[in-house]
Amino acid sequence: MKEEKEFQTESKQLLNLMVNSIYTDKEIFLREILSNASDAIDKYKYLSLTSAGKYPQKDYQINIVVNKKERSIEIIDNGIGMNKNDIINNLGTIAKSGSKEFLEKAKEAKEKGENVNIIGQFGVGFYSAFMVAKKVEVRTKSVDDKGYLFESDGISKYTITDADKEDTGSSIKIFLKDDTKDEKYSEYLEDSKIEDLVKKYSDYIRYPIKMDVTTSKPKLDKDGKEIKDKYEDVIENKTLNSMIPLWKKPKSKVTEEDMDKFYTSRFNDYEKPLISIFVKAEGLLSYNALLYIPSHAPYNLYSENYEKGIALYSKGIFIKEKCPELIPDYLKFVKGLVDSDDFSLNISRELLQNSPVMKKIASNIESKILSELLKLKKDDYEKYLKFFKIYGNHIKFGIYSSYGSMNDKLKDLLVYHSLNEDKLIDLKSYEDKMAKDQKYIYFASGKSLESIKLLPQLEKFKKSGKDVLLMDENIDEFTIMMLREYDKKEFKNISDESSEELSKEEKDKIESLTSQNKRILDDIKDALKGKVDDVSFSSNLVDSPVCIITKNGLSMNMEHVINEEQPGNKDENEKVKSQKVLQINPDHELFKAIAKIDDDSAIKQYGSLLYDEAVMLEGFEVKDKKAFVENLNSLMLKSVNKK
Repeated sequence: MKEEKEFQTESKQLLNLMVNSIYTDKEIFLREILSNASDAIDKYKYLSLTSAGKYPQKDYQINIVVNKKERSIEIIDNGIGMNKNDIINNLGTIAKSGSKEFLEKAKEAKEKGENVNIIGQFGVGFYSAFMVAKKVEVRTKSVDDKGYLFESDGISKYTITDADKEDTGSSIKIFLKDDTKDEKYSEYLEDSKIEDLVKKYSDYIRYPIKMDVTTSKPKLDKDGKEIKDKYEDVIENKTLNSMIPLWKKPKSKVTEEDMDKFYTSRFNDYEKPLISIFVKAEGLLSYNALLYIPSHAPYNLYSENYEKGIALYSKGIFIKEKCPELIPDYLKFVKGLVDSDDFSLNISRELLQNSPVMKKIASNIESKILSELLKLKKDDYEKYLKFFKIYGNHIKFGIYSSYGSMNDKLKDLLVYHSLNEDKLIDLKSYEDKMAKDQKYIYFASGKSLESIKLLPQLEKFKKSGKDVLLMDENIDEFTIMMLREYDKKEFKNISDESSEELSKEEKDKIESLTSQNKRILDDIKDALKGKVDDVSFSSNLVDSPVCIITKNGLSMNMEHVINEEQPGNKDENEKVKSQKVLQINPDHELFKAIAKIDDDSAIKQYGSLLYDEAVMLEGFEVKDKKAFVENLNSLMLKSVNKK
């Protein structure tokens, strides 16, 4: 029985994108197919040890068969195999979720001339075969079903046919494309090329990868002695890989290049990792681990579809692809694997979650990653800044989500832009440069660095030389709220009323000015009813006429993030509100001019304009643009008429 099916629309688009525009280095197709074969054997081997005889144990191996006459390469495994539903789900559908979003991102990237890693995003290694194939045949059989033959040219359709196959497992037969001026596909039919590719990409695979290899050997006479200058071709069934898992090798024997190759092969990534960590723990807690921080974040890292976790092995046998119990949420971007002899092969999910060994290994892994990050920050600050640019918000989330319990572990990983420094600095660097009489670590927050640098509140700090941390991420203030202090130095937002440190002379001056200008302050406060809670003078302003500060520890930026950036529509009564104070610079020429006006209505108009100016300097849009324009036009008209 033969069935013809169409690839799903998005699968066709993704396949076309991958084959025709994404990869230039086509040789990785063999790596992908061999990796899939190894995974299939892993799954079968696990079931053979836990299914009470349903899956008989085998002599596990992967075979490569080359047929130069028909220009084909066949990769055969005796692993788990596939039933009909598996074929449709695994071969007929590239991505079950997220493909539409990815296509949109890919289109944008293409327009910008950027590259997109489709295999790294969707784990569609099988489809890499179509980079070199004009046709692919998959013959497969699972334990509980008959055999099937999948055939496709990778363009629009595929067929599934009943097929004879005795043993479980799969064979992937790749019929190579014809050679072109630019691409010599025939090279993949040469023994030496295949040997090189296996050694380069798949040497770590734990099962023997075998192939009949033709070698030239000296001819022997009837007595078994070599005949001088006489050779003959001999076919040998050769094992091409060393079969020692990388994580089982002595740490001293594993190079950075070995780690990178394993990562790109195991996790289908074209870029080498930003950070690689080899762990070999011995003693009361014994396990091996390979941990990686990718050099780019997965496109769906922040989506609901993203699954965290690292692979779990027991005694070298695969248990689970993604074990979330091994990685905390704030480090969910970490990839890798753990192999421990202390887990049972048939351990359940519930037992995994509650296993004391699991918790100890997870804690140890977390500490190891944080230790490596601190070491990187010390030894290679530029590389650390690259890490922080990609994953820094996750570190901040670790502090925020733990309600401060992770402060001691994570505080020294934080880095920020600052008023006085050209590049990001950590909290220790800020503290080291604090003035002797400085009590607080000052920070300013906003929607962007550009908007923060426009804050009038910074003027006094620029004049005094005191540094201010500049925080432009939504999570920053929430993190600082949980951090509270660093080395017993409290954090202070420069837009918070409590951050003002006034001398007695300054306080006396403001009290006097307030008394003298009560009518003006009352007029402005009346004009801004519902917008601000108070209007006052400030001695902290230097060049700007006004600014907005807050009184209740909730800044305008936090108010914006909570009300506008968080999901869920809020009605006006449900929105959080900061207690705002419009502060006026009494020494500014603009205020001195306003103070001479007798017309209360004009003062109110000026007050409204001053408020709108302060809002814009805070980095926010004026809500009532119509009123802003009317006030501006009215005052300009009065000014022109006076002349």
